[in-house]
Amino acid sequence: MKQPKSATLQTTAKAPSDSTRPRPIDTRPDPMELFPLPAFSDNYIWILHDGQRALVVDPGESHGVLAWLEQHSLTLDTILITHHHADHTGGVAALREATGAHVIGPAFEPMPEPLQRVSAGEHVDVLGLRFEVIEVPGHTAGHIAFYAAEAKGSPLLFCGDTLFSGGCGRLFEGTPAQMLDSLTRLAALPANTRVCCTHEYTLSNLKFAQAIEPDNGALAAYVAKCQQQRAQNFPTLPSSIGVENSINPFLRTAEAAVVRSAQAHEPATTADAVSVFATLRTWKNNFK
Repeated sequence: MKQPKSATLQTTAKAPSDSTRPRPIDTRPDPMELFPLPAFSDNYIWILHDGQRALVVDPGESHGVLAWLEQHSLTLDTILITHHHADHTGGVAALREATGAHVIGPAFEPMPEPLQRVSAGEHVDVLGLRFEVIEVPGHTAGHIAFYAAEAKGSPLLFCGDTLFSGGCGRLFEGTPAQMLDSLTRLAALPANTRVCCTHEYTLSNLKFAQAIEPDNGALAAYVAKCQQQRAQNFPTLPSSIGVENSINPFLRTAEAAVVRSAQAHEPATTADAVSVFATLRTWKNNFK
């Protein structure tokens, strides 16, 4: 693979010392590009690059990633991993061997060694961006997410299988309380945060969401938008935290309409958010 010269990220111009003067607008193009590379039947392997070096998130396979990097004359710098499932880690060893990329993953999950293990409160610096590590147990016990608050344009969230557009991950290793706490943590991020999850489950999730909140106008509009995107074979992702807070039932467990639907489906459900969430997650597991 072609080895490019090292890249330098552009920075926004500083404000004039005279605060009464207008702040100059940075009109330079964003040096970072984000791309969801399709894999398997419905996975996305996220690639972030600066035109020379690339970051790859949750590579379940290597061949497609290597071909894409070669096609775009990019060098793989770093691999981020959110959790241990094979469709998120299956390509790590081959990519590391082929490129020498640095691998970063969760502290408390089985991982393809060697790698740098990280946990909540830590941060990693990749391609000039600082990513905060957020622990989000639920889908798996040691699942983490990576959040870059200062990404140009809007913040970036790589959240693996914790938060999906219109839904959330199944509870393979965690409890409803853990997953709800994880989702609540993500829902509190800035509304313009780009949500980069790793599966194209959106239309299926939205079908369930409309069964929960049939009168949610924001949800109806989002369904129409996503249907149009998929009809043209475009990804529905990234979503945003603002959108998810308005349409995703798993982030709306305190909403009266969501509580009513959960209680109608399972009368033992209380108004407690964990009880509502548990009912929704069990219902979704078998929803057709």
